[in-house]
Amino acid sequence: MRQKLARVIGGVAMLALVAGGTACSSGDDAAGGGGDACGSKIAFFGALTGSSAALGINENNGVKLAVDKYNKENADCKVELASLDSQGSPDQAPGLAQKAIDDTKILGVVGPAYSGESEAAGPLFNEAGLVAITASATRPSLAEQKWKTFFRAVGNDFSQGPAAGNYIKNVMKADRVYVIDDQSAYGAGLADEVKKVLGPLVVGSDKVQGEGKQVEFSGVVTKVKAANVKAIFYGGYYQEAGLIRKQLTAAGVTAPLVAGDGVNDGAYITSAGQAAAEGTILTCPCQPAAEARGTFVQEFKALNGTDPGTYSDTAYDAANILLAGIKAGKTTRESLLEFVKGYSGEGVAASYKFTETGELDPAQVKVWAFKVTGGKVVPDQEIPKS
Repeated sequence: MRQKLARVIGGVAMLALVAGGTACSSGDDAAGGGGDACGSKIAFFGALTGSSAALGINENNGVKLAVDKYNKENADCKVELASLDSQGSPDQAPGLAQKAIDDTKILGVVGPAYSGESEAAGPLFNEAGLVAITASATRPSLAEQKWKTFFRAVGNDFSQGPAAGNYIKNVMKADRVYVIDDQSAYGAGLADEVKKVLGPLVVGSDKVQGEGKQVEFSGVVTKVKAANVKAIFYGGYYQEAGLIRKQLTAAGVTAPLVAGDGVNDGAYITSAGQAAAEGTILTCPCQPAAEARGTFVQEFKALNGTDPGTYSDTAYDAANILLAGIKAGKTTRESLLEFVKGYSGEGVAASYKFTETGELDPAQVKVWAFKVTGGKVVPDQEIPKS
């Protein structure tokens, strides 16, 4: 209880940092665009339309809340939100990144939301010196590129993959597992980490196409059924995961599906159908959104008309880190980047301090399992680190 109270107080302190100080700063230098907090922008970069839009909308709504609160507290010196729709596509990411770079009022980015688009946009942001804090892209190799502008507000797949594998092995006690991935930077990487943990328990694996390119999965369904498995792991996003689950169920496969944070959304249940989705286990290097500190849940619902979803809270925190820097007078891209590098504070979802490679301090990373129960994704348990 004492620790929880401290976190709540810390979350309030972070928001106070955003709200405090003078209403408008002239900035601390003129390099790298900006120079005045008033009228400056932060951007959200992620899918707002297309087959992977649900997670992006969750995050954009979190960023929207952070900007809305900031502007109410700084009515005479507002910051604008630019929402950039990537459709979750790595092919669209470079052009969208360049659009953000060319808008000199944009001082920082929340995103990109997905690993593939992060790989495509990261080099451009790095060259331009535009700081980007992703709230959800978990592929470990993103931090290995040595981009000085890359930061991650969640744990990577080196934490989520082993946790998912341990849940399958130790909680579900499954001794025959089939692993499927969508060949994306995120999905394949997560599946590889799960395989490392499960080792000989993996009796088969296969690949499918993501990004809405495949809707019929009879080939892989036939292989899974023949393997007589106790669990199936899927690395990828919710649209394909739902269709695979629906087709597995139709074929008489009752083994539960386990998937990562790319599937951890109510849209998966819509894709699979409630009956087929029931019992699915979904992992996430995040806490349940309903556990967010302070009044975040109530404020989010009041503004957006819906409950926060997966990564709504981490995107809100990422936006508040950028806004805290702008409030502190870091109104150029160069100075805001330096602010984020040295940032340490409490948000509504976690404590934030970044390593030299832009990763969230591992001590702050939590991985949760969620379960589809009664047509809803509900918290199951926090998964131990080992």
